[in-house]
Amino acid sequence: MSELAHAPAAAQSPIAAGTRIELEPGARLVDDRLISGGAPWRLLALSGTSRNVVRRWARGDVVRPGEEALARTLVDRGLALVRSAQVLGRDDVDVLIPVHDDVEALAALVARLDGWCLTIVDDASRDPQAVADVARRADAALVRLDDHRGPAGARNAGLAATTREFVWFLDADLEIDDPASVLARLGAHLGDPRVAAAAPRVRGGRGRRGRDRFERRFGALDQGAASALVTPLGPVPFVPSACLLTRRSALGEGFDPTLHVGEDVDLIWRLTDGDWLVRYDADVTVAHPARTTWRAWWSQREGYGRSAAALASRHGSRLAPLRVDPWTAVTWAGVITGRPLLGVRLVRTVRDAAAQRLVGRTSHPARIASTLVWGATARSGPALARAAVRTYGPWLGAAALLAPRRGRLLTVVALGVAWRWRRRRVDPRDVPIALLDDLAYALGVARGALHARSLEALTPRLTASSVSWRDVLGLSHGSSDS
Repeated sequence: MSELAHAPAAAQSPIAAGTRIELEPGARLVDDRLISGGAPWRLLALSGTSRNVVRRWARGDVVRPGEEALARTLVDRGLALVRSAQVLGRDDVDVLIPVHDDVEALAALVARLDGWCLTIVDDASRDPQAVADVARRADAALVRLDDHRGPAGARNAGLAATTREFVWFLDADLEIDDPASVLARLGAHLGDPRVAAAAPRVRGGRGRRGRDRFERRFGALDQGAASALVTPLGPVPFVPSACLLTRRSALGEGFDPTLHVGEDVDLIWRLTDGDWLVRYDADVTVAHPARTTWRAWWSQREGYGRSAAALASRHGSRLAPLRVDPWTAVTWAGVITGRPLLGVRLVRTVRDAAAQRLVGRTSHPARIASTLVWGATARSGPALARAAVRTYGPWLGAAALLAPRRGRLLTVVALGVAWRWRRRRVDPRDVPIALLDDLAYALGVARGALHARSLEALTPRLTASSVSWRDVLGLSHGSSDS
């Protein structure tokens, strides 16, 4: 794949005066000097002038002259978002719809896009005439591929056949009630010249089967209810291409055609590597139906798992199934092995070291350090259990059944399974499907790793910590290791 175009430099793209700025949903003013949040999470100290400006933005005020650089810094770090007045119309956008055989869904989608600039890419459907008839009735351009290239290759063919600066990729089976409204909301994000793409929340379809109900609550494409800046290691690590509004000048040659699954993850991460911003807007919702058979549903879920190995070969440790700093890892290892007091002592030591670092940056270093460290540690445990079950579930379950002290391992497995429902009411009918979902994904990751002859997608990663081992041991940075 060729390199994508690089984003305009931040210094050359300040947020214009008069632009409305809002704090991200996950960002908050910790006290009168600190702001937390962002993607990835960070804690930033604010000067006296900056504090007043950020408070004003939090109340809905606009950027004033002299504040442009600060606004750009907060937006680029995922602490604030731009509410642009830009409105894209149907004539500003090329709508690209790849299709392989699903003519009925295609016809339903294009019926809602009457008068739009449509390009349908027939990816070697078995009944090309049926696809051609839908394109003709919709007055859409048609690109016919004689060989099946998959989603990435089909989208690239459509990209090469169109010219408008804004390109809207839609899956043929997408359910979208008001395309003009969705475009206007997503297009407002692209009013920022450093934003390469924006995507809505993609939920399950309207069907009444068990799979449909499960998809509406736990859809594989659903990135959650909180809008965010998309970053590989942030709370929203990628967005799917099922409904993706993009800036053509950022895309280069587009998707990697060698990837038949995970091509959207790869594109998003290459965009962020090029210093582009990608926005996820959870307030805008479209629907994507579940697969029509259990076999197809299982194949989809397993395919997502298998894609991890191919993505890991391109993006390395970003695909690590578990990412945790050393102190959090030791803390929870102590809990699992029956030594919780070790974890408590370690968290207290890390808290004290963090408080020392905050001295002079806040009026309440001990209180803030305690809130941040204890809170982060408590939240990390269930999230780590969930990640472990997602990738290692079958093997953890087997180990829990065979281990002499199986209680703790069973607790980890149960917590990892149950964590799906942390913000939802439990519906017992979803439980067996959730277990199948985790099983399919875990087996897919293992199969992909075996095929690639690489353990990259199965290997946990220890992340850097702002608290060093010297801090934990109580050594000054200038002391020797005697």
